[in-house]
Amino acid sequence: MAKPLIIDEVWKERIASQLNDMEFGSLHIVVHEGQIVQMERTERKRYENTPGSSVKAAARAERRTGRESGLR
Repeated sequence: MAKPLIIDEVWKERIASQLNDMEFGSLHIVVHEGQIVQMERTERKRYENTPGSSVKAAARAERRTGRESGLR
């Protein structure tokens, strides 16, 4: 039978501190015998496209298509 998970104020503060300032990501909490023993934080950074980036991507795609067909 699983032991009941006990979360004291110290762990509540640790969890909150790991979640603060996280915009995109996850917090993985590892429990062993009813006690938290580890936390793993994975954070993602997302960036907006800069002006002109879609034009540059289209130009690269066009050059790539031209190379594949043997055109220069």
